[in-house]
Amino acid sequence: MTGRRTATRNIVVGIDPARDWHLVLAWAADEAQRRRLPLRLVLAVPPQHDTHQVDDTPGRMSPRQAGTERLAQAEDWVRNRHPEVAVTADLLGGFPGPVLGGAARDARMVVLGSRHLSRTAEFFSAGSLVVPVTAQAECPVVVVGDAEHISQQPAYVVAGVDGSASATAALAFAFDEADLRGAALRVVCVWQRPLIMMDEEEVALRAQRTLLSEATAGLSEKYPDVHVTHEVLTGHPVEELARAAEHALAVVVGRRGRGGYTGMRIGSVVHGLLHRAHCPVITVPTG
Repeated sequence: MTGRRTATRNIVVGIDPARDWHLVLAWAADEAQRRRLPLRLVLAVPPQHDTHQVDDTPGRMSPRQAGTERLAQAEDWVRNRHPEVAVTADLLGGFPGPVLGGAARDARMVVLGSRHLSRTAEFFSAGSLVVPVTAQAECPVVVVGDAEHISQQPAYVVAGVDGSASATAALAFAFDEADLRGAALRVVCVWQRPLIMMDEEEVALRAQRTLLSEATAGLSEKYPDVHVTHEVLTGHPVEELARAAEHALAVVVGRRGRGGYTGMRIGSVVHGLLHRAHCPVITVPTG
């Protein structure tokens, strides 16, 4: 099954043949409908270790055949949920990380499910997906880990701000996402208290509040319907952002930093949120 390439940049969603795909696909399909973008389903079939051995056991399907059926089911499911969304499906050979990374080059956004693997497994497993794609994609990447369990009204999106260029890009995306959903926006800055207590802690907190006001000023004018609140929290960024987003539609953060692996630009806060946050985590690259 091979989908046509479209001139419009699409939303790409990775279909995992080994896990239930309904949650991640629902998020991606709803987003495609809101943004009026085509949706591209991608399923990767890794190479077989022994290419000379064919499993002809009755009732057993080859990985490609099973993947084709999975994609067909997913495609039908999207059409039933959102008939107006243009959807295509691609079965591609290769390991999931490189395949989805390649698909991201033509995407407006990539949506993935999370297996909640350990840090070592995510970096070194042949089936690792979330960290490599999040690190290398030049578009926003959404990681949907758990089912939405929103209990606070009005619904809200959380954006993490720290004054960096990547956080500025993330904030712009968060405003757009909140506007599309008719949701409020909680803009959060987390200040880590130094090991040696500062005598001028209030000065530092005031500077953080000023940072938030300046960061949101122009965007608030662009999105007048989005109700915005500013919050300066004290503590560890991962823990405080995850707590703030516990009942959020999504948490949006910038993607920056360079770890010890070539091309793995992800940052410790992003990596922590991918493991800690229950709501979808959206990471946005600079520019």
